[in-house]
Amino acid sequence: MSIKSKKVSETMVQTVHMVRPNHLNAAGRLFGGMLMQWIDEVAGLVGKRHTHMNVITASVDNLRFLRGAYQRDVVVIIGKVTYVGNTSMEVKVDTYKESLEGERTPINHAYFTMVALDENDKPTQVPRLELETDEEREEWERAKKRREIRMMRKEEGF
Repeated sequence: MSIKSKKVSETMVQTVHMVRPNHLNAAGRLFGGMLMQWIDEVAGLVGKRHTHMNVITASVDNLRFLRGAYQRDVVVIIGKVTYVGNTSMEVKVDTYKESLEGERTPINHAYFTMVALDENDKPTQVPRLELETDEEREEWERAKKRREIRMMRKEEGF
């Protein structure tokens, strides 16, 4: 029996990384490609947590680098499902630099479109999403707008 729906809170994933010398670019900051790998992994884990299936990254939207992170910084990455379609879901991933006192400063935001795959690697239906809070409902509405923009861009060949 498959799960018919999941709560947003049940999809959440959080990872923590310490920025090490091998994560740095030539300017001494966290290499953007490394951060992109970390956030893609979080998005994939969120998708797997929601669907209990394999998922693939279909697209990444609004990937914004807000601030740098440096050696010995603690980076916290939090992802959650914000919207579901038929075979795809939108995953919001927020990245923070965390101080020793626990204060978090945003350094990156991104939205991923993840597609669920069946045992034959074909797209398959995803569970519905239960929205419990006003914030989750507002995020859903914003996600619908982002989806419309993605579909428009796809139709135009972008």
